[in-house]
This record gives sequence, structure tokens and C-alpha cells, in this order.
Amino acid sequence: MLSIVLGSIDILAIAMAFQCAFYLNYHEEVAFFFLKSRTLKLFILILPLWLVILYLIQVAEIPRTKRYGVLFYQYFQSTVLIVTFLLVFYFVFKLYLISRLFLIEFAIFGLLFLFFIRSFEYKVFKIYRAKGYNHINVVLIADDSSIPFIESLISYKEWGYRIIAIFTGSVQIKQKYEKAIILLPDEYLAVLNDLMEVDIIDEVLYFKTKVIPAEVRNTVRSCEELGVVFSLNYTGQNNKLTNAIKTIIGNQKFLTFINIPHNSFALAIKKIMDISGSVLLIICLSPVLLLISILIKLSSKGPIVFKQSRVGLRGRQFSLYKFRTMIHNAEKLKKDLEAENEMDGPVFKIKDDPRITKIGGFLRRTGLDELPQLFNILKGEMSLIGPRPPLPSETVQYKRWQLRRLSVKPGLSCFWQIKPDRNNIKFEKWMELDLAYIDNWSLRLDFIILLKTIKTVFQRSGL
Repeated sequence: MLSIVLGSIDILAIAMAFQCAFYLNYHEEVAFFFLKSRTLKLFILILPLWLVILYLIQVAEIPRTKRYGVLFYQYFQSTVLIVTFLLVFYFVFKLYLISRLFLIEFAIFGLLFLFFIRSFEYKVFKIYRAKGYNHINVVLIADDSSIPFIESLISYKEWGYRIIAIFTGSVQIKQKYEKAIILLPDEYLAVLNDLMEVDIIDEVLYFKTKVIPAEVRNTVRSCEELGVVFSLNYTGQNNKLTNAIKTIIGNQKFLTFINIPHNSFALAIKKIMDISGSVLLIICLSPVLLLISILIKLSSKGPIVFKQSRVGLRGRQFSLYKFRTMIHNAEKLKKDLEAENEMDGPVFKIKDDPRITKIGGFLRRTGLDELPQLFNILKGEMSLIGPRPPLPSETVQYKRWQLRRLSVKPGLSCFWQIKPDRNNIKFEKWMELDLAYIDNWSLRLDFIILLKTIKTVFQRSGL
């Protein structure tokens, strides 16, 4: 939901900038740009392009430790790119009926509106994060040199970093933080593996003056296995480590190892597709959603939408929405049916489940029971395509290598979902399919899965 709000505000800012520039140049002809077909078409062309550029230069989301000067520079970059595109487009297609001054004024207004609105949002989020919301859980591997950095993470609560534990041999760190933070000796670093399995850890930060290669390799391997981000303090001497991107936390530079595909442009397109696709589907399918709601209400007692706790990105739990397909006391009857479970591993499923209602059976066969998850996508808890979100009771039974499927947002559909015989697929094979999706992710793959999902719906092969 936050992504939608921020995206909507960005769209409004760009629209306001376009309108201001339009009014300065064409107010004698017509008051609003959308009343003139030529300028309306131009706006429709520019809007998605500018939004993609904002995603690519990483200013579409609220920063944590970024300076306002850096933020302004990034918005200035986006403005220069937009102006360049507009001028090239202007001369190539000979749009001489549109004033060049109008295009330049639009870009300047866009820069000012976007920057000031984002600055205001940044201040609001600082207050929000200082109260303990929207935080990132980190584990530090530290020595004496990291004390100023640790102090900054603790002091600047508005950054939203929560230190879960520190692995250190530093006497100073022990004396300073032993009452406030969990401290573990360096020789217990192997415990990090278990800690990442049982707790929600977003990132491991390695901050030492002397980098121990074996220690780094083992930690990176553990993080990769579980899908946790690893960042190494960057001093300029260890910049030959390849598969890493440069990041900044406060005043400190890090080399961050991201263990999932990291194509900025493709990820930006995926995020835009998630938001625009879910909005479009909700609007287009609203008559279907209404009809299903009525049929469920008339056919059996209980709520129309069933909410269930599921595990999402990095192990965080959220409420998954589905159309109710079972009788109202289905969860209570589950214990009596556990002996009939037809799936291996921690997943529970019965082909002819007696708890399923008549309308529920149809919804499951067609996959229409999953449609309310479009609202989970709007809220930013899910994506259109990604591994299916598991139950908390399932994840506690996962083997270590299977936890890496939680390193990406769960999705409405995935490899397993489009298999015609998916209920005959062994649990470990299912997990392998999810990891194969993560390792080979691309927009093309998402598009293929989306098309096959539509095919599955029409073939009614959901059971």
C-alpha cells in the first residue's frame, strides 16, 4: 500500500508540473492540459518514462540515511534525462507545434515538485521510523573501529536500523553495549547460521579494520544459502570483490552482496507491473469479484474473505486474503483429517477435502479463490509472480536450503502453480522449482508464468 501511495504522489507531482507549464504557455487556449489531445498524449508518454527513471536511480522509495543534497542531485539526474528525451523526441518527430519553452518549464517544475514532496515524505518517515516502524534487522560482525558506526545506528533511530546481535572480540564494545545488545564472541560466528534461521534478519554487516577472508567467505556462503543480504565495510582496498554493489549507510561505504538477481531496470518494471497490473485487474474483474462474493455469502455461513497468516519476505508474517472455499469451522476440523494428507513435507492438502463447499470447489479448480490476493499485491506484501507464501507452521519445518525461497516477495503464481499435476509433485521438488525461479528470474520468465497461469485458470486444473 505504501508503494501505491508514494507512486500516486509522484504521479500527482508530475501532473501538477505539467499543468503549471501548460498554463504558463497555453492558458489562453484552454485551462487544463488534458482538454487538449496533443498535450494529453505527450503527458501519457512522459509519465511512465519519468517513473521508470525514478526507480532506476533509486529515488522512488523513501531513503534511510541519504543526505538532501544527494537526493536533490538524483532528482536533477532524472530531470536531465527527461529533458534530453523530450528534446530528441521533439526534433525527431518535428513537434514544432509544442513550445520548447513549455517542455523546459515542465522539467524544472517537475524537479522542484518531486524534490520538495519527497523531502517532506522523508521527514515524515524519519518520525515514523524513530518510533520503531519500517525497520531493518541487522547483525554486526565488528571490532573497535566500528564503535562510531554502531553508535550512529543506535542514536539515529530515524534511520530504522535495529541491531539484533553483534559478534565481536572487542572489549570496548562489550563494556559499552553488553546491557543493551546481544553480544557474542567472534569464535561463536557459526551461531549466526542458527540465528538467521530462527530470527528475522535482513542484513549482516561486516565492519572490521582487518578483513579475515575465510570469515567473510563463510558468512557470505551462509547468507546466500538463506537469502540474507551481506554487506562488507568498504575502505577502498577490498574493492576487487566482484559480485557486489556499492551502498552507503550513514557516512560509511559498504560492498553489498545481493544473492538474488539484481537488474535495476527489470526490477523497476516488475514493481510497476505489480502495482498497475493489480489495479487494472481489480477494476476489470470487479463484476466477477462481486458475483463470487454474493455466491459465497448465499451458499454457506461465514465471512466472504478468508484471512490466513502467511510468511513473506525475510520471514515477516502478513494476512493473506482468499475467497472462503470451506465451511466456517474448517480449521478446527483439520486435526481430524491430518492422517489423510496427500502431500509430503509440511504442506497439508487433500484432493476430496470434505470441508470444501460446492462453490469453493469451483473456485479452487479455476484458481479464482486467489483473486483477493490482488489487494495483498497492492499493499506491497506480494508480487504477481513469485514463490507461493507458506504457512508459519510450514516454514519451521523447512530444511536450511529451503529458507532461501523467503528471500523474495511471495507471488500470486509461480512455477508450481502452473504445473497441471502440481499436487503430485514432491515437496522438495516444489522447493527446487521456487529456487530455480529465484536464480533464473527475468521479466520474460514472469511473463511466461503469467500467460501459463491464465491458461491454467481456463483449463480448471487448480486441484
